Amino acid sequence: MAINFDLRRWFLAASVMLIFTDAHADSCPQASEEIATDRPDVTNSSIVVPFGSLQNENGINVSGRDGGQRVDGANSRWRLGIAPCLEVLVDLPTYLANVHGTGVSGFTDVSPAIKWQISPVPGKIDLSIVTGVALPTGAVAIAGRGAQPYLQMPWSAELHDGWGISGMLTEFFRPDDFTARSITETTFVVEKKLTPRFSLFTEYVGDYPQGGSPSQLWNSGGVYHLTKTQQVDFHVAVGLNHNAPSYIVGLGYSFRVDGLFRQ
Repeated sequence: MAINFDLRRWFLAASVMLIFTDAHADSCPQASEEIATDRPDVTNSSIVVPFGSLQNENGINVSGRDGGQRVDGANSRWRLGIAPCLEVLVDLPTYLANVHGTGVSGFTDVSPAIKWQISPVPGKIDLSIVTGVALPTGAVAIAGRGAQPYLQMPWSAELHDGWGISGMLTEFFRPDDFTARSITETTFVVEKKLTPRFSLFTEYVGDYPQGGSPSQLWNSGGVYHLTKTQQVDFHVAVGLNHNAPSYIVGLGYSFRVDGLFRQ
């Protein structure tokens, strides 16, 4: 019953978003613009994929915690523009392999979601709303129990001389976890575009579980656009307290295919 309720709420949100997308279609992302991904920083893009475009984002990470080490991949996210300023996305199961020390290996949940780009708003700040749910398909020891809905608001603003700032507020709901029924995640990013194709970023990530101690991470990396629709990226993160991983090193590749739907 919990899963059915979450899915009904997800589809209701999708229907509401569809009603309002045509009002500002002219300002929505177009296929002529370069690819904008949700990686390699934790902060997702405040920009949706263009209408009729399919985007695939992938990556692999090596991380360490408490003397152990693990590898996870392919961290695949598929994003499809189904209307102006509106996309559906799905996070495919990622396999986490414990390669050193104590720990478990297995898959994460599959997580469908829908993303609506509200922007531009006054002040030239891009803002989106994402609602999704992690379905209980992965290993319980890794993904947790039951369906886990989430609500997310990524934003960004361009400054001068290639500088930009962005951030994200996410509320994760875990109804079947009696120790932390919700986790609030906040992020903040400073980015600098060094060339038309290459940019660097640095990011703060904080996870604050209900009734628990926070996990804090500092993440930095870069993005290089091979073409208008292809991207490679890297990132290196270090934990700021004992609840976070000691380190994370990752690489990624993303691409976009345009023109799947006719206007």
